[in-house]
Amino acid sequence: MDTGNWSQVTEFIILGFPHLQGVQIYLFILLLLIYLTTILGNLVIFLVVRLDSRLHTPMYHFVSILSFLELGYTAATIPKMLANLLSEKKAISFSGCLLQIYFFHSLGATECYLLTAMAYDRYLAICQPLHYPTLMTPTLCVKIAAGCWLGGLAGPVVEISLVSRLPFCGPNHIQHIFCDFPPVLSLACTDTSINVLVDFIINSCKILATFLLILTSYMEIIRTVLRIPSAAGKQKAFSTCASHLTVVLIFYGSILFMYVRLKKSYSLDYDRALAVVYSVLTPFLNPFIYSLRNKELKEAVRRQLKRARILG
Repeated sequence: MDTGNWSQVTEFIILGFPHLQGVQIYLFILLLLIYLTTILGNLVIFLVVRLDSRLHTPMYHFVSILSFLELGYTAATIPKMLANLLSEKKAISFSGCLLQIYFFHSLGATECYLLTAMAYDRYLAICQPLHYPTLMTPTLCVKIAAGCWLGGLAGPVVEISLVSRLPFCGPNHIQHIFCDFPPVLSLACTDTSINVLVDFIINSCKILATFLLILTSYMEIIRTVLRIPSAAGKQKAFSTCASHLTVVLIFYGSILFMYVRLKKSYSLDYDRALAVVYSVLTPFLNPFIYSLRNKELKEAVRRQLKRARILG
């Protein structure tokens, strides 16, 4: 293909939800409220776990890191989505688009690894309770958390490098609510089958491997819990896993259908709906899932509010 007449694209236009142009202001208000609630909820959980010594356990250590992670995960996409809802020209530079993809995927990968670590922590606590304090030490918790962050931040480097070398000559309209690999690849002026294959392999290894490890952990947990003689003991064991399992099902339920596939795209509306689930709703719901189903965390929030003299 002759490349001499191509004019390189320097910016993209993110179309978002083109069929909802008449209600953009209402979408902006709704998304802003969701974003502020997400920030407040995750920030409260992070600070409460750090400030309350009773929650200085491996499980809550990972919960606080997840809450901190969600702050960055949502910051990668939602502020730009909010700006686009009020802007006539919903533009983002080529480098800005790549940065958005990088941070969104690196933080998403970090969440995959962190959820896997949390499942392993619950496996040790329930299946090997006598050895749990010596196995899941504070030092190991720090190493696991660091490994999750380093693995996540290194994850999308190959994919970003390949996309940055592609020629883009127009059109430059991204049929999505933010920059992501599939909609950006569809705009390239050359064959992207290698990129699609690399994305599929990396996402399959990253998403499927962590999901299978989580399932394996829970199969062992269920097997152990079913051997507990008392109903109260079974309920107590399951209650420590319920919040984490709920988050896993919501998060993985959407990203598996979005990223573990060889086709560049399904229905555009299908892709946008899934993107809303894993980029907006999951971080929004996490604080409610962990706080509403966790008595220790709710009591810790009350203690910190009383200490701050917000509650009487």
